[in-house]
Amino acid sequence: MMRGKICGTGSYVPEHYLDNHDIAGIVETSDEWIRERTGIVRRHIADNDTTVSMAIKAGQAALENGQVEAQELDMILVSTITPNTIIPCTACEVQKAIGAVRATCFDLSAACSGFVFAYNTAQAYIAAGICKTVLVIGSETLSTIVDWQDRGSCILFGDGAGAAVLRAEEGECYPWVTHSDGAKGEVLSCESRNQRNWQEKEQDRKTYTYMDGQAVFKFAVKRVPEVVRELLKKTELSVDDIDWFVLHQANQRIIESIARRMKTDISKFPMNIAEYGNTSSASIPILLDELNRKGLLGPGQKIVLAGYGAGLSWGAALLEWA
Repeated sequence: MMRGKICGTGSYVPEHYLDNHDIAGIVETSDEWIRERTGIVRRHIADNDTTVSMAIKAGQAALENGQVEAQELDMILVSTITPNTIIPCTACEVQKAIGAVRATCFDLSAACSGFVFAYNTAQAYIAAGICKTVLVIGSETLSTIVDWQDRGSCILFGDGAGAAVLRAEEGECYPWVTHSDGAKGEVLSCESRNQRNWQEKEQDRKTYTYMDGQAVFKFAVKRVPEVVRELLKKTELSVDDIDWFVLHQANQRIIESIARRMKTDISKFPMNIAEYGNTSSASIPILLDELNRKGLLGPGQKIVLAGYGAGLSWGAALLEWA
């Protein structure tokens, strides 16, 4: 049996950023109000960058970190809800830029759960013996779908990309758990700008992100501990056996509430939301890359990745660091 082992990570965020004082110049809010409710101080905003360009840079950094040549890749998966174009997909654009001529490429859309879902998809292809080396990327330009007049949402989101390279190795496949609840999808939504009826000249659509903050908060603090416990039950591990819980960076208060519900030390829940805000499917791989490059991930450490967000969707995966 084969499983995928992360051998390299990478990330990229735009240089341009808006801090809370900048946001306060756009909508009625303040640095103190934002920090207290979210833990966010800055969010990086794409100026000259795009979802594709950031995905390329994060992917190249992961390949370099893992000492993997682009020609070795069997597959490129990109998780994004903000592609530059409908076709070709972002993954194919990455392939073209890095010269991964052997890779099968496609995008996956699962919002803030996206990187976990894409990571699990890569593991499934590796376990089936179809692929040996897979590049998984989360890349988002959320600034393009944010309503900058809505203070409840524009304070939250940022742009960026993160990536990981998985190589096949002998061993039992690491477990994962995923769930979806489409019946509650309306609490976090954004309609497509490509729905216009060919007979109509204009159409008023909700093409900016809408979020029921209270509903999303309650969903996250309930479902994430549940899915982590479900994952650990599969592995016969306890919370104490896990070295790091690398969660989607949506809100500092959400993560703190999850840690309390799991009765676990908050020090096991690294956070970088103060610097980047919520970058959707890019948040987990950006954080994982930071931990890796700071030397905080040691051989044999057990890490749980957990994502949650629009769909509604949520999931978790276990990995052991090389």
